[in-house]
Amino acid sequence: MAKRDYYEILGVARNASDDDIKKAYRKLAMKYHPDRNQGDSAKVAEEKFKEVKEAYEMLSDPQKRAAYDQYGHAGVDPNMRAGGAGGDGFAGFSEAFGDIFGDIFGAPRGGRGRQVYRGNDLSYAMEITLEEAARGKDAQIRIPSWEDCDTCHGTGAKPGTSAKTCPTCHGNGVVQMRQGFFSVQQTCPHCHGSGKIIPEPCPTCRGEGKIKRHKTLEIKIPAGIDDGMRIRSSGNGEPGRNGGPPGDLYIEIRIRKHDLFERDGDDLHVQVPISITTAALGGEVDVPTLDGKATIDIPEGTQHGKTFRLRGRGIKGVRSSYPGDLYAHIAVETPVKLTEHQRRLLRELDESLKKNGNKHSPNEKGWFEKARDFFS
Repeated sequence: MAKRDYYEILGVARNASDDDIKKAYRKLAMKYHPDRNQGDSAKVAEEKFKEVKEAYEMLSDPQKRAAYDQYGHAGVDPNMRAGGAGGDGFAGFSEAFGDIFGDIFGAPRGGRGRQVYRGNDLSYAMEITLEEAARGKDAQIRIPSWEDCDTCHGTGAKPGTSAKTCPTCHGNGVVQMRQGFFSVQQTCPHCHGSGKIIPEPCPTCRGEGKIKRHKTLEIKIPAGIDDGMRIRSSGNGEPGRNGGPPGDLYIEIRIRKHDLFERDGDDLHVQVPISITTAALGGEVDVPTLDGKATIDIPEGTQHGKTFRLRGRGIKGVRSSYPGDLYAHIAVETPVKLTEHQRRLLRELDESLKKNGNKHSPNEKGWFEKARDFFS
C-alpha cells in the first residue's frame, strides 16, 4: 500500500513554516491519541496517530524534510533506499541495469558504494614567441595543487572527532526512487555521495580534507606547435571527490605577434622593402629567416607585390614531415624628403620615360584601358 503524502497527513501546505507544522501535529496528536479513543475506533485512531507522528518526525527535521521534498518517500525511507525486501521484486532490476542507465545519463559510477567523481580539468594559457614555437622549449609554470590537510590528515574532521555514517543513505552514497516498475538511483542529497557526514569539520580545511597550495610544473613544448594548440598534463587538474581520479591540466598555447613574420600553418610570410632603383635595375637583397638571413636575386624591373618563395625556410609542424616555405613579399618604397637636385633628376627621368610611351610601364596601358571600359 502506497504511503500518503506527509504534508497531506498533517493538513499543511508544502511551504508551511515549522510553527505551522508543529501546531498541526499537536492538534492531530490530541485528536488521535490512544487515551482519547476507546472502543471500536481505537485501532483506527492508533494507526492515524502513528501516521501523524511519522509525518511530524520527518517534516520537523530540516535535513529529512529537504530529502523528502526532493525525492519523496524514497529520500527518507530506509527500505526504499536500500532496495531490499519488500521492493515488489524489482530491486534486482535496478542493480542489473544501473550501469547502463549511468552510462547513458552520465550518472557517477559506484553502484552500491559511495559515489566516485573525477576531478575537474584546469586550463592554463601560455604565451610564447614564434621562435620558441618553431624550435620548442622547456618551460616552468606555477599551478594550483591540492594536498592532504596537515591538521586532519585528509579526513576532513576536527582532530579528536571522526566522520559518521550518513543517516539518510546509511553509507551507500545513493538513494533510490521507485516509480512503477522502475527504480532510479540518485546521489544522496545529505552526504552528496560520500556516504559519510562530518559533524565537526576541520577548522583548517573546513571539512574538505585538502588544502590548496601551488607547485611548479615542468612543461615540454614540442617544436612546431601552433597558436591555439593544447598540451595535456594528466592528473594535474583538480582532485577527485570520494577517492575519484584527479582531472587533467590543459596548457593552451598563444603565440606572440612577431615584428617581421606572419605564420600561416607551416608557412611564413615576410615583407621585404626594396628601393625603387633596386626594383628597376635589379640586385641582391637579404631576406630574414628564423635561421638567419638568406639572399635572393631581384631581377630587373621587379614590381611591387611580387612574391619570392624560399622552400623549406618555414616551420616544421608537430604533425608534418617537412618544413613549410617562406614567402618574401616585395614592397617597393617610394623615396621621401627629396632634395631639389633629386627632384630635378626624377623629373628628367620621368620625361625620358614618357618619350617612349608605355614601353617602360608594363601595367599602365592595361590599367588605363580597364578604367576607360569601366567608365564608358
